[in-house]
Amino acid sequence: MARSVGPTVDRVRRRLDHWFVRVRRWIEHTQNLLHVTILIGIPLLLGIVTALSNTIDALPYLLFPPLASGSYSLFADPEGDAASPRRFVGGLSAGALCGWLAVELAARYWYGIPAGQYQVHAGAVAFGLFLTGAVTWALDLQEASAFSTALLVHVTGATQFGYVLSVFLSSLLVAGVFFAWREGIYEKRAEFLYESIRGDDHVLVPMLGDHAPATAMLAARLAGAHDAGKVVLVDLVDDEAVARAERDLLDSGQDSSSTETAHVDRNRETRSEAGQFDEATLEEFPQNETVAAVADRLEATAHRIETKVGVPSDVVVAVDGDTPARTILQVAEEANCDLIAVPYAEQYGSLSPTIRHLLGGDVDVIVHRSHDGRTRWRRIMVPVRKAGGVAHSMIDFAKRLAGETGHVSVCHCIDDDRQRRRAEDMLADLVETVSGRVETRVATADIQRFLADNAGGYDLVIIGSSQDRSTPSRIVSPPTFERLDDVEADVAIVDRTLEGS
Repeated sequence: MARSVGPTVDRVRRRLDHWFVRVRRWIEHTQNLLHVTILIGIPLLLGIVTALSNTIDALPYLLFPPLASGSYSLFADPEGDAASPRRFVGGLSAGALCGWLAVELAARYWYGIPAGQYQVHAGAVAFGLFLTGAVTWALDLQEASAFSTALLVHVTGATQFGYVLSVFLSSLLVAGVFFAWREGIYEKRAEFLYESIRGDDHVLVPMLGDHAPATAMLAARLAGAHDAGKVVLVDLVDDEAVARAERDLLDSGQDSSSTETAHVDRNRETRSEAGQFDEATLEEFPQNETVAAVADRLEATAHRIETKVGVPSDVVVAVDGDTPARTILQVAEEANCDLIAVPYAEQYGSLSPTIRHLLGGDVDVIVHRSHDGRTRWRRIMVPVRKAGGVAHSMIDFAKRLAGETGHVSVCHCIDDDRQRRRAEDMLADLVETVSGRVETRVATADIQRFLADNAGGYDLVIIGSSQDRSTPSRIVSPPTFERLDDVEADVAIVDRTLEGS
């Protein structure tokens, strides 16, 4: 019985972890965060005010409608013009005060009756609303709920001065909670919601292809943005070649632990597709190198990284397993790396099998296609399809690479100008959590045509891998990165895994 309980508990824990990651991914969208706040925060806040009203007679229940609507205006658009605690408190209080003055003046000088015997009259209501509009306009305290508080003074049944005071205190409470939420949570949401801000500081770089040193430098600049950053350079050797070299060393009487003359035979016979290498995969690796040469080349690259970027670098020469991708993922796990930066490689005009396998792994991946071997990126374009974790990661990577003096342009393409306002709001939500030179651009154009016309003015284009799209969608409209052959700039393809986010 005990044996069956353990696996069940593990499955439940994995499902809960999976659910938690999905929820965190979902709440990374700024609009989703705001919806959750409105759904949970406002009811709790108004519930507290209600509890206070039950114990304080001077706080009338009829005050709650303007408080509720005003609270929504604050939390629904924390960066908007209406999201001003000063305007919220001042507007509601001014409305209550103007309504009270209208009651007093109308009762005494217009209707000639004591204020305590006053009943609602149309002229007093109109005068109170006019006075509220004039005062809030003159003091720059325009608040929609102010007109509600100006009206409620006629029907609350409380003393007018007590009503004004209760409006001020209750609105001050709501505004104080909003200010603390905005400054302590909303403005700092990147620090605890967006995983890319905290992670991706240990980067593994498979040294594959001619432009691997440029990819290693890109990885170093990404890792260098964090104090705990580190780069791990890895190259793979054939287990058969190492074994043969060890036998030769034993026959010659040398130390079998030495690999200085071990020959890496990359031209071995192509194996079947059952988890083995194919010809396209073999082309990703350097031909006929000794293990010592591989290690020396890695050490030279590591030294260059430490000298230019100041990021610690480790070197790993790994014996490959069934496939290069599985070996790379195993090394990433053993080296505690949370990001793999791999040079771009193709097969038949598409990504190589190794890269496709890495994109399906459980570690975040950035695929770097170097245009001219550059190792510094100052001007970076980030086309985004939608808000979310991948978009935040791409913008975060761009800011790390561009540095304080670089320039980042976050772009979105639309089909119709009617989509412009929503697109601008989405980009504003994405970039407001980062500092420095970041511009947003909304273009009414096809993304491929837009990149062809504009990417040449940038050093690097960072795009998403579109792994969240369905297979039929990818067939009908291939991912953008598969249509960038003519782009005269470096290209980085970002993929975030669900488990690793």
